[in-house]
Amino acid sequence: MAKVRARKETGKLFFDFKFQGIRCREQTALEDTKENRAKLEVIAKKIDAAITLDQFNYADFFPNSSMAQKFNHRAQHIAALQHINGLPTIKVFQEQWMDEMQPTWRASYINSVKSIMNGHVLPEFGEKVVSSITKADILQFRATLAKACPKTGKARRATTVNKTLKIFRLMMCEAADRFNFTNPFVGVKLLKERKTDIHPLSLDEVNLFLEHVRPDFHNYFKVRFFSGMRSGEVTGLRWEHVDFERRQILVREAIVQGQVEYTKNDGSYRVIDMTAPLYEALKAQYEATKKHDYVFCNRLGKALDNRNVCNRVWYPMLDLLGLKRRRLYETRHTAATLWIAAGENPEWIARQLGHVDTQMLFKVYSRFVPNLTRRDGSAFENLVGVNGGDNYE
Repeated sequence: MAKVRARKETGKLFFDFKFQGIRCREQTALEDTKENRAKLEVIAKKIDAAITLDQFNYADFFPNSSMAQKFNHRAQHIAALQHINGLPTIKVFQEQWMDEMQPTWRASYINSVKSIMNGHVLPEFGEKVVSSITKADILQFRATLAKACPKTGKARRATTVNKTLKIFRLMMCEAADRFNFTNPFVGVKLLKERKTDIHPLSLDEVNLFLEHVRPDFHNYFKVRFFSGMRSGEVTGLRWEHVDFERRQILVREAIVQGQVEYTKNDGSYRVIDMTAPLYEALKAQYEATKKHDYVFCNRLGKALDNRNVCNRVWYPMLDLLGLKRRRLYETRHTAATLWIAAGENPEWIARQLGHVDTQMLFKVYSRFVPNLTRRDGSAFENLVGVNGGDNYE
């Protein structure tokens, strides 16, 4: 955004803005007065508009500036690169690729891709021809991403770095296939991500929480603890998708970043069987919000905001009860571990959670799967005859 500033040494006003990732400062002969600032603010707005519309010509605004000639040479250089073998630059191809892919992406994913492209990929590779990027460039890019973030001073997590690399790799795979060149990502590994433990609540902790939580959120948390639904799925649940007759919840959509979207994936488009606690909670909630579209809503009938729920109910309640702080998402893990502890069929649990098979179930919750006998290894000892004193050669 173009700003009008004043130099301390001279008191003269100047423009301060970014164009094509380069910070530009253009001096004027005007003194720092209210009237002069107002005049330059009008020009600053025009500069912003032209840049936004991709119609900014430096020489039109600052014909005598050395930067005008610099950007003219730069534009000629980019144009020349674009004509090498008829291949586009990363910036040009990225715009085309995103335009082609947007109909298949969720709105939240589109925002994520835009953020990664504008924040990391384009500043580094935007002006390079797609086929000119090498494996060495990608490795250096990965190393740069892994360093401390300039804004926070903290090293970026491996998951953050990998998310950027995955999206960039996805685009480069398409470019390499379309223009018949070797994908520079071949042989480039993602960073090793730390495994994170889940922190579900025990049944006693669940009961303690439900006993003390605000009455207007009792049913909300009961549904979260006993349905295994994701945050966006609970927030986006409508009464039309609650079937009391068949005792089923139809998970058909979710609210992500304030927008109603299709479920996370096809497996998430599922039917959840209502157990008795779940049925009771929804029946009670029906009496409170049956006049509204959403099952859980504010006084105006609009869907709840997960961040507000976290900060105003979830975290304060955990603190009050002396329970360890954890993500609101742990309510989903809580449901899964309670089902496992009860000995429910793993395939049924996987279906409730929206997993396509039981692989993820055992991967995430393996340490919560109890031995179906004595849970202490004695079943194996009995099998090999340790207690019987048998001898093996």
